Amino acid sequence: MAKIAIMGFGTVGSGVLEVCRRNAASISRRAGEPVEVKYILDVRDFSASPDAALFTNDINTILNDPEIKVVVETIGGTKFAYPYVKQCLQSGRSVCTSNKEMVATYGAELLGLAREHGCAFLFEASVGGGTPIITPIHQCLAANTITAVQGIVNGTTNFMLTKMKRENMGFDEALKIAQQLGYAETKDPGDDVDGRDACRKIAILSSLCFGRHVYPQNIPTRGIRDITVQDVQAAEKLDCAIKLIVWSRKNKDGSIAAAVEPMLVPFGNQLAGVDDVFNAVLVKGDMLGDVVFYGKGAGKLPTASAVVADVIDALKNGAAVHDSLFWQPAQPAEGQFRNEEYAPAYVRVNGLNGAVLQTIYGKGSVMFEQDGQCAYLAEQSNDSGLEQAAAKVQALGGSVALVLKKLAD
Repeated sequence: MAKIAIMGFGTVGSGVLEVCRRNAASISRRAGEPVEVKYILDVRDFSASPDAALFTNDINTILNDPEIKVVVETIGGTKFAYPYVKQCLQSGRSVCTSNKEMVATYGAELLGLAREHGCAFLFEASVGGGTPIITPIHQCLAANTITAVQGIVNGTTNFMLTKMKRENMGFDEALKIAQQLGYAETKDPGDDVDGRDACRKIAILSSLCFGRHVYPQNIPTRGIRDITVQDVQAAEKLDCAIKLIVWSRKNKDGSIAAAVEPMLVPFGNQLAGVDDVFNAVLVKGDMLGDVVFYGKGAGKLPTASAVVADVIDALKNGAAVHDSLFWQPAQPAEGQFRNEEYAPAYVRVNGLNGAVLQTIYGKGSVMFEQDGQCAYLAEQSNDSGLEQAAAKVQALGGSVALVLKKLAD
């Protein structure tokens, strides 16, 4: 019998215990032996729980027990999770995690420790929740050179943008509903609506696809706070939907470009039809072409099921999984990545009219003018051009409220 430990007993951690018990027979068949949770590490008091005997508040309880072969980390963050995971890997125990912040920040180091100590570091649930993305990329697409990845990886913002589109709902009202349904944090929804969650996920995907560590701090990140109903309606007139898109690509010179940003997505693009809490990731391979992974990006049991699948993989394959699942360490780049490819850009500006915007942004068309604001679609622009235009807008007493670049068809 394989004995495992769970570190952190929140939503996902409790889901892991539930999945292990509810699907014990099928897990045993796939792992080649029964799998049992022996310890749960959590500093909170669970003395009233039916499983009180499993709980410990000391990591050494796990590290000193030779029966524990795999540890599940669902603490979240890095303050405690990172040193605990390092200790587990250094002791030769495999670790399976859903912790996107830890993987995005320390992934190369932890993968290296796993290979060094003959164990596995697995994180399928860190990007797609219950939707498989990591394993298909490093196994099924292993014969492909991946040149680009793009998609929708945050179900909360996608749900909100869907509400804004279908029901002409403002940002604040859409956020309130997302919080009521448990999709967004009540106290601080910033990780979702400001794009930090999505940034960590595209950092992980970029690292895996391009073979070297890509850091979140190098990825320009904008969320959806500034989007209004008027913007959504203007997008529809352009046969587009507004989506929070993550993207990265490897340029011909070997450099990497990446961003998290709300974009105009043409209705003909597969990502335009991804609504509600669903996610989709499109991977471009040189042999296979475009491949799309689609499904719900979160949820207690879907995410827990992905973690348990990693547990089975760790028990069966151990360090062998890192023959394909790895990326090279790298130092953070200086500053943030830039995108100098030209594309149409929708800008909403305070304090200037359409005639002035045309002289600043070049050829294009006015989408609407009202309440001291003007929305303008520039036919072609890039990062440098948009920065220069924003400086001109400011010099004339205006301010840029929103920029939405158009995703290629």
